[in-house]
Amino acid sequence: MAIFRRRKNKNSLSEKNIENDSEEQWLEDDNEGELTIDAYETEKEFVIESTIAGVESKDLDISIEDDMLTIRGKRERVQNTEKRNYFQKECFWGNFSKKIILPEKVKIAQAKAVIKNGVLILRIPKANQKITKKIEITDK
Repeated sequence: MAIFRRRKNKNSLSEKNIENDSEEQWLEDDNEGELTIDAYETEKEFVIESTIAGVESKDLDISIEDDMLTIRGKRERVQNTEKRNYFQKECFWGNFSKKIILPEKVKIAQAKAVIKNGVLILRIPKANQKITKKIEITDK
C-alpha cells in the first residue's frame, strides 16, 4: 500500500512506466505527492490518521483555516550517487500535501498532533456539541 499518491499524472506511480525515467528526473519534476489519510469523527472530535514513515515532525506543517485542514511536508531521500536500474518504483520522495474540508466548526486552539510508530494522529475537537433543548409552548 502506498503512503503517497502521485499528483499531476493520470496514472498511479505503480502503473507508471519507469523504464526510461531516471531518479533525477523524478525528483526534479514539478510533482507533489498527495498524503493518503483515514479521517473519521467521534462524538466530540475529528481524527485524521496517516502513515508517514520517514518524515520528521520538523518537516511537517499542519494548519486549519476556517473549515480547511492542510497538511504539508517533505520526505527527504538520502542522496546516493550510484546509478540505479529500477524495476519497480513506488516510494515518493519530496514535497507532499493533503487538504481536507472539515464537516463542522472545530476548536483550532485545542487541536493536537502526534507521530507514533510512523503514524501521524491528528485530533481536532468539534466546536459545537449538539445540544437538544425542549422548548415549552405557552398559550398566551
